[in-house]
Amino acid sequence: MEPITLTTDRLRLRNPVPGDADAVYAICQDPAILRWTTVPDPYTRQDADFFLNRLVPDGWREDTEYTFAAEPLAGGPLLAAAGLSNRGPGIWEVGYWLAPDHRGHGHMTEIVRALAHWAFTGLGCTRLVWRAEVGNTGSRAVAERVGFVVEGVQRAGLPNKGTLRDCWTGALLPSDFGLPSPLPYLPAREHPVT
Repeated sequence: MEPITLTTDRLRLRNPVPGDADAVYAICQDPAILRWTTVPDPYTRQDADFFLNRLVPDGWREDTEYTFAAEPLAGGPLLAAAGLSNRGPGIWEVGYWLAPDHRGHGHMTEIVRALAHWAFTGLGCTRLVWRAEVGNTGSRAVAERVGFVVEGVQRAGLPNKGTLRDCWTGALLPSDFGLPSPLPYLPAREHPVT
């Protein structure tokens, strides 16, 4: 798929390009991003170059991961990156990071909502998954504001920097956005425990 641009009320979500390397490198020095995401630690300029020159274009070309850079519609610096990773037929996973000086303004909620809508309307997504290491309350707050239903904890569910970590997991369905699903959904009935 060719990269596309999405817009929200305040933001432009565009293809990250090699010219974003300085901004990506600077943002990924943030201790919270290093702690809670799977970016390398320490994060070097070479890591930013590899991300922008190889991982991003390979993901789009191979239809395995669609990464976006977010910037203000009115102009301004790159403030976030977010992406959708293919996890099987109809299943995509969302991941994201946000520059520290832009936290607390609803930007990431706006970004994830836009990506979810595109996943359901443009990718045929039947289930959008969110995972974050247990304790990453910022990521969980974003997911819950978007409407993800937290489904539980996966033991050793998230490899990060050579260590398996327990993670919260949640899902969003097209019906949660008032959209039709490409496949019918038959929820389980509640059965009394005997």
